[in-house]
Amino acid sequence: MAEAGGQDKTEPASERRLKQARENGDIPRSREVATFVVLMTAGAGLWMLGGGLVDKLTTTLHRGLALDREQIHNPALLFERIGSDVVGVLLACLPLAAAVMLVMLASPLVIGGWNFSAKAFVPKFGKLNPISGIGNMISKNALVELLKAIAKTLLVGAVAWIVIMGQKDALIGLAVEPVGTAAPHLGGLLAKAFLVMVGALGAIALLDAPYQLWHYADKMKMTRQEVIQESKESDGNPQIKGKIRQLQREMARKRMMSNVPTADVVVTNPTHFAVALKYAEGGRGAPRVVAKGTDAVAAKIREIAKENKVALLEAPALARALYKHTDIDDEIPEALYSAVAEVLAYVYQLRAYSKGTTEHYPDRPTRLPVPPEMDPFNPASQKAGTPPNNLH
Repeated sequence: MAEAGGQDKTEPASERRLKQARENGDIPRSREVATFVVLMTAGAGLWMLGGGLVDKLTTTLHRGLALDREQIHNPALLFERIGSDVVGVLLACLPLAAAVMLVMLASPLVIGGWNFSAKAFVPKFGKLNPISGIGNMISKNALVELLKAIAKTLLVGAVAWIVIMGQKDALIGLAVEPVGTAAPHLGGLLAKAFLVMVGALGAIALLDAPYQLWHYADKMKMTRQEVIQESKESDGNPQIKGKIRQLQREMARKRMMSNVPTADVVVTNPTHFAVALKYAEGGRGAPRVVAKGTDAVAAKIREIAKENKVALLEAPALARALYKHTDIDDEIPEALYSAVAEVLAYVYQLRAYSKGTTEHYPDRPTRLPVPPEMDPFNPASQKAGTPPNNLH
């Protein structure tokens, strides 16, 4: 099938399209299956309950044809008896009617399931268009329905002929049987013929059920453009989403850069990595990473640190370990406590020297105790299963 735009419907229906169709009351249905199960239930019910039902109806009929003098002169008694007879007939028919009703309600579960849609009750005036009506009459679906009707007629007619001819002698023999035995005999023959003919409809139902499922799936198919458009509506335009992610990254980077001036020290690689640390004196917890980055971001962190007179310390192994094993706002790993403590001690001594409270310029720490397995460039780290992840 081709769209008006020339595209073929080659893609299976998405969950969203099926859900929308279901909300509009468009679901797969097989009238043949529903007709078969209802008629078969009615026939089986008559076969099993027919004897009791006939007896009840016969008794009611006998009572209805007999009137006594009191009922003739007292209409109230007559109406009371009629009401009692009607209730008796209804109660006798109730089991059969209930069984048929339950099967009728359960039959949609075979194909499509139950579906309650208010949109299905909304008038669709487009269906009154005679041109579209003529188009539906000569459509592929209309041809299939015509073929099904012809097949049902031929099949049921053939089965009925076979059943009648097979029971021909029994039907002729009814003419010489007493009424008391002929009536039940006739009822049995009719019930048998009914069940056999309804059973023939089962063959049509077995073919119609998979066809309806295939037809519905084929009708719900989508063009490639519809799939793309639905994906955009559901997940958003990829270009817009990419732009949003880019803006989010830029905003996060700006927030991170605004934390650099508050840092105590920036540990560098010296060029490829930069990690800014802050420790709240007197507070609880370990020093935290307030900013980190590589290459251009690392250069920007160093630049902001210099502008705001934040101490810079070249410690390649520590910088790589901090970058690898921490995220923004994370406390430093316990394995790096000693190394970072030496760094902060150096920073505090440097501040004291800058304020003139000490005469000796502090020695820059050069042999920081960084565990080999924490450094992604250390062979011991790679042997322990911690690859460098393309770190510079």
